[in-house]
Amino acid sequence: MVILQQQHSAGSPIVDPTVIIRKEEPSIISATKKPTQQKRDDSETPSDKNNNNEAAIEVEKINHDILVKSTSLDPLKSHPKKSNPLITGLVTKEKAITTHSNLAGFSKEKEKKLRELYDFLDVNNDGTIDIRDLTAALKKSRYLPPRLAPEIFENMKREDHSTNIDFSDFINYVIVHEKRLEEVFNQLDKNEDGLVDHREMQNYFHNLGIPITDKKAQSLVDIMDQTESGTVDLIEFKDFMILFPSTDLHDIAEFWRHNLVIDIGEDSQIPEDFTPQEMQSGVWWRHLVAGGLAGCMSRTCTAPLDRLKVFLQVHSTFQNRYNLFSALKFLYKEGGIKSFWRGNGINVIKIAPESAFKFMAYEQIKRLIQRLKGGSELSLAERFMAGSSAGAISQTVIYPLEVLKTRLALRTTGQLDKGLIHFATKMYKKEGFSCFYKGYVPNLIGIIPYAGIDLAIYETLKTLYVKRNPNIKEPGVFSTLACGTCSSTCGQLASYPLALVRTRLQARTISVDPTQPDTMSGQFKYILQNEGPVGLYRGIIPNFIKVIPAVSISYVVYENVRKRLGATMS
Repeated sequence: MVILQQQHSAGSPIVDPTVIIRKEEPSIISATKKPTQQKRDDSETPSDKNNNNEAAIEVEKINHDILVKSTSLDPLKSHPKKSNPLITGLVTKEKAITTHSNLAGFSKEKEKKLRELYDFLDVNNDGTIDIRDLTAALKKSRYLPPRLAPEIFENMKREDHSTNIDFSDFINYVIVHEKRLEEVFNQLDKNEDGLVDHREMQNYFHNLGIPITDKKAQSLVDIMDQTESGTVDLIEFKDFMILFPSTDLHDIAEFWRHNLVIDIGEDSQIPEDFTPQEMQSGVWWRHLVAGGLAGCMSRTCTAPLDRLKVFLQVHSTFQNRYNLFSALKFLYKEGGIKSFWRGNGINVIKIAPESAFKFMAYEQIKRLIQRLKGGSELSLAERFMAGSSAGAISQTVIYPLEVLKTRLALRTTGQLDKGLIHFATKMYKKEGFSCFYKGYVPNLIGIIPYAGIDLAIYETLKTLYVKRNPNIKEPGVFSTLACGTCSSTCGQLASYPLALVRTRLQARTISVDPTQPDTMSGQFKYILQNEGPVGLYRGIIPNFIKVIPAVSISYVVYENVRKRLGATMS
């Protein structure tokens, strides 16, 4: 299976340990079944003794053959494995002979590939695979996330609930799993020509209610295609899917959809798409709830950094030159440790209506675009336009909460003693209803630069990486993360001045200089004249600092909540 890739230290290509078999090799489905173990009597006949002697000789031969392969054919390690018996040291003689029987249907090249994959999964090099080995190995995977390790381990282990997988268990797993994968392949291969092309892949997704373009279908085929023929045969399909824990076609499609070529949610302005089946079954609301709870936890954990950012945006000027540490000291002295969470309550509350309005608007805009173009799938640019429009609509509806959040983050001790409603009413009486939409224009404009630049730079970097590495069809995990981090940083740098002007307009009446202009253009001119270009980036440091913990917390909470709600995503 082409899921784990490494580079040799000298830079030369190496044999991929997860490419199990080649086209000229026989299928492993014809391998013999595990023989039933015979009970032994206390007294042995001469014939029994002869059989036992032959078994012992056979086991010794197996150990020698496998030991030679593990020490001479493993290109992934700079030193050979320990020279301990690889079968009899771990299992009974009967089971060792069963392993040899199962391997009898394999070519030498196939045996070699299986041993290489097994050794690669055996991270601690002790001759067996445990859950920690499997998790560590999947961290090097391009397509299988480590969270699948427990499920894969359950599929491999014996019925006696052993905590370790030996080579015999692994071979038995391969035989059973590949037989099931052959059935899956036959379902995909509608014209029964022994090959799956992008058309068959595209039709299958359409039948599931997941429309994909020709380009995306072909990209999926290319990932599995080892010979660059433009199609996938049974051998290549089994190679690629050998470690994937499920053989259900819907699970496989969902895995491809969410983890391979159909990138969903790579940009915050493009909400996640749901299939008609997911809409009817209620999967959509489970994902939204999981996302909402993840947002609540993430925002609460990073609230001190968010308040620090808002404080520096408004109060750090040419008159009051606060830096990161002096601002922290001031906030703590003014309100204590609890003051760092001011404004977080309203920030969490607005997640639910914002997500709901954005999701509903996105679905309606998608349908409108599809009707106008004749029902075909939306391109990435069209999805971006629909997502940005949905974001603008949701921001328009919940924007008063955004203003309240800023005002609450900047309030001093005692200003909220009479409650939130009294606080908002006081704002209305003093400044009128328009105060709840201060900074609305730069906020609306800021949606496009961040999302557009982030998406454009991400796609550009990804394309450049593939061009410079022609042997790699898709960037690996670390390369993708690097592209995403770089694009997000550029997006923030481009849109941050608009965010700063928005915050200053929201808090103009309570700032150190209430005579500041009350328009977006006036604010830009005021800041550049008095503070220079640096003034447009006040507070950006805590904004950058909070990105990594915010994303990490969101992911962990989202995955756990999603699983508990039963919203499966293979």
